[in-house]
Amino acid sequence: MAIKPQTNRANTGIWETTDSGLTVLPGFCDVHVHFREPGFSYKETIATGTAAASHGGYTDVCTMPNLAPVPDSLSHLQQQLDIIEQTASVGVHPYGAITVGEKGEQIADLEALAPYVCAFSDDGRGVQDPGLMKEAMQRAKALGRLIVAHCEVNELLRGGCIHDGDYAKSHGYAGICSESEWRQVERDIDLAYQTGCGYHVCHISTKESAELVRQGKKSGIDVSCETAPHYLLMDDSMLREDGWFKMNPPVRGKADREALLEAVCDGTIEILATDHAPHSAEEKAKGLEKSAFGIVGLETAFPLLYTHLVRGGILTLEQLCALLADNPRKRFGIPTREGDCSLWDLNAKYAIDPDIFLSKGRATPFAGWKVYGKCMETHCGERILRFAQDDTD
Repeated sequence: MAIKPQTNRANTGIWETTDSGLTVLPGFCDVHVHFREPGFSYKETIATGTAAASHGGYTDVCTMPNLAPVPDSLSHLQQQLDIIEQTASVGVHPYGAITVGEKGEQIADLEALAPYVCAFSDDGRGVQDPGLMKEAMQRAKALGRLIVAHCEVNELLRGGCIHDGDYAKSHGYAGICSESEWRQVERDIDLAYQTGCGYHVCHISTKESAELVRQGKKSGIDVSCETAPHYLLMDDSMLREDGWFKMNPPVRGKADREALLEAVCDGTIEILATDHAPHSAEEKAKGLEKSAFGIVGLETAFPLLYTHLVRGGILTLEQLCALLADNPRKRFGIPTREGDCSLWDLNAKYAIDPDIFLSKGRATPFAGWKVYGKCMETHCGERILRFAQDDTD
């Protein structure tokens, strides 16, 4: 199919093909995915994860370090790099761990890792010791790398499984309070101010976190953040008694969702990521309380966001592409390859069906949601991936 920049929209890289009416979008970049390899390949592999990424229009992803072995040294990271080189179908940019084993006790070998990683994170765990986090920021700044934080104060978790809101109270669940997230965001923004380190907050879910980042930016602190589609489109009134609705941080209350949407619109939240976190069917079949935390998202992110934010009149298509492609690349220093793009039928309407995912993971709270937009092809470097299309509504 010949792709020509017919009706190019203000040099955004968005245009329609002349022969089929498909819309060509830039290759998306997800700065927060879990591909589980090495160590947990029964959940996902680099091969299946990158297949899912391409199916969702992504040409670059950043993989989190909660692996076995944890990439806290160059020898440990090399195992992941070898698998990426052999099996990845899109660009994969690993994180290095902040601490050895992600245990929060000793800083990892940041200097050896820095040339080979996109940033440093202990995602899945908040670094509890402020002195250790400050030292990590000082060393990361010297290396020109971001510190990327999963913010969670352990002593405030109290065994919770979902948001500490009306649903938890009415169903007798221990809740995860909003303060467990925003309190550490507050601490880390102050540490970023003290050290001058570039700091990025993972998957913010609370109105307080959004306001802290907003005020940090206004103060000139080098801080950014991301949120995910489920925090923008869901609140805890939409929960069901199903492990497919369990993620960390949890979906919060209506006021949080509205505040996050406002933060996207005013530029406080400049990146949308998926936190794609696949688990086995068995791990997600134990209900809200006992299932593993995490849902998949690479294959549903753009259709959900396009349907509800663009067609819903909240964002333009250009703004959504900036959040999914341009902004993450700029913040993390990830270049695009010439010709990288994805081709979409934006008029295709269908119900989300986990059974056709290319990811090993199936857990999504959006199963059955009606959306617009099907990815027909993804071009990544010299590779062109074409996808079988089921009937639409």
